[in-house]
Amino acid sequence: MSDFLQRLGILFIFSALLIACDSTEEPSVSFPTAFDLEAEVPFYFGSNFEIPEDNPMTVEGIALGRMLFYEKKLSGDNSMSCGTCHQQSKAFTDGERFSKGIDGSLGRFNAMSLTNLLWNQKFFWNGRSTSLEEQALIPIEDPIEMHQSLDAAVAKLQNTPEYPEMFKKAFGDEIITAENIGKAIAQFERTLISSNSKYDQFLKGEYTPTALEQRGIDLFFTHPIAQAGLRGGNCGDCHTNVLTSGDLNGFNGFHNNGLDEDATLRDGLKTVTGKDADKGKFKAPTLRNIALTAPYMHDGRFNTLEEVLEHYDQHIRTSNTLDPLIIEASNEIRSPGDPVKLFLTPDEKEAIIAFMNMLTDEEFITNPKFSDPFKN
Repeated sequence: MSDFLQRLGILFIFSALLIACDSTEEPSVSFPTAFDLEAEVPFYFGSNFEIPEDNPMTVEGIALGRMLFYEKKLSGDNSMSCGTCHQQSKAFTDGERFSKGIDGSLGRFNAMSLTNLLWNQKFFWNGRSTSLEEQALIPIEDPIEMHQSLDAAVAKLQNTPEYPEMFKKAFGDEIITAENIGKAIAQFERTLISSNSKYDQFLKGEYTPTALEQRGIDLFFTHPIAQAGLRGGNCGDCHTNVLTSGDLNGFNGFHNNGLDEDATLRDGLKTVTGKDADKGKFKAPTLRNIALTAPYMHDGRFNTLEEVLEHYDQHIRTSNTLDPLIIEASNEIRSPGDPVKLFLTPDEKEAIIAFMNMLTDEEFITNPKFSDPFKN
């Protein structure tokens, strides 16, 4: 219970942050590097991020990273790039339950959105990567995905006329290495910042939510306490703060959200930690642009936001590692042994979905800086 109360305290911190947003002064947080992003990070995103000292963001590095993100030569048969499964128009997902690799094999997980990764500390659904530099290289060698050795990828790029000079400009050497491929892609991925949705405009004082949207905001970030008559959607317990991401505190952002019972739980975070207590726990991703990133969950089992809410409201499956924040949450008083349910009303579900639609950032999905340079 102490862990539950500690995490519940996050909601009160968030409330204070929203109050701060009403200030007429709007300080901003800039990247602590020599690279000018042109648009500063909104102050309410916070400065809880780190850029590796050995991989500072540069104009040349980001330009190279963008090229490599869309470079199909990084796959074994030259048919796929990172951008194949992470499409800008879909907030860098692909709309498939499981993506297909170059050999036609289906992936093991739903392709995650690559949004606001700068504030992330663990990558992939099970957190198996601890840096963007590492994350960028894993799909290249994965036999289900791009299925190519890093040595082969390096050789292809080294023999492509434009790349040696681009690597020299970015890293000071025409000799291409796998390490620098990862560094360049990571630099580009750190620029994928979504910060101009209606919700952002609201936080900046530039947009007034409708009554339905405002109710959705309130419900999303409220942990329900039936005994006190406090109704809420319990969403913000895992999708915390304005980034709506659970990955701000390492493995604290991984949860068993009641998708399966013990007999059918996938290992999830246990794959990384080896702990039985982490079985069935998966990363709580950002919900930025969530209306564009269906299907949902690590295995893409839900096709609509309505199905997602119905799961949390009425269909939580109990298991030994089910998150206590879900067990404790209900809008009606339950007796011990009762099924775990939220008991949201249809109107409350409609309001929460109205808020989630506020998280769509049209500028993000059309920004030419993030687009495929081979199509320009």
